[in-house]
Amino acid sequence: MADSLSALDNIMWNALTGPHARFALGEGGARRFAPGFSPIVGFEDPERPDFDALSRCCQGGESGESFYCEGWSGTAPAGWRIELESRMVKMVWAGGAPAEDAAPEARPLETQHVPQALDLATRTRPGPFGPRTIELGDYFGIFDGERLLAMAGERMCAGAFREISGVCTEPDTQGRGLARRLMLKLIRRQRQRCETPFLHVMSANTGARALYERMGFADYREVVVRVIARN
Repeated sequence: MADSLSALDNIMWNALTGPHARFALGEGGARRFAPGFSPIVGFEDPERPDFDALSRCCQGGESGESFYCEGWSGTAPAGWRIELESRMVKMVWAGGAPAEDAAPEARPLETQHVPQALDLATRTRPGPFGPRTIELGDYFGIFDGERLLAMAGERMCAGAFREISGVCTEPDTQGRGLARRLMLKLIRRQRQRCETPFLHVMSANTGARALYERMGFADYREVVVRVIARN
């Protein structure tokens, strides 16, 4: 199983040096998504990250940027700080392709929807999300008129694996299964393209993990996730 899923072991680096290289900045042993995308950084060797290379492509100081990275649990080097540390689980789709489109009414998210998507993501915190994140894959939303009620989309990818991300719902419409239907829509499209869906979920979010298991996802591995920034 580890061999077949090896692309996921360092998915941030594999995405930023592979399918999403055109959206990346950096050189040497570090890459990051360009400003405007999700604030994610990948290291060629996550256990011994190349902070010198990362420093050359990001800002510090009061106006500096914060980045998500995974797999690194060492001490922050001089000039860097750890703003947050937690653990998350990589889950991989283990089911078949859904027989039908679970959200035929969903609309693709486009440039005019970015303010609403950013607002929803800021309030519900599904993970790192930026104004250009919807360029990384297919993003869909369910609307009530012009009001965005729920969204889900695709972020990182490498090999045959494509991430489902940005899954969130307006608080006053939760419990209606909107986000779940959007996920199933994406899963069906990915399986039709012979891709394998995967996602990240915080280890402490037992409710979401249980939901994803019922949908057909299975745990692959748990990793450290940190938010880091330059001093």
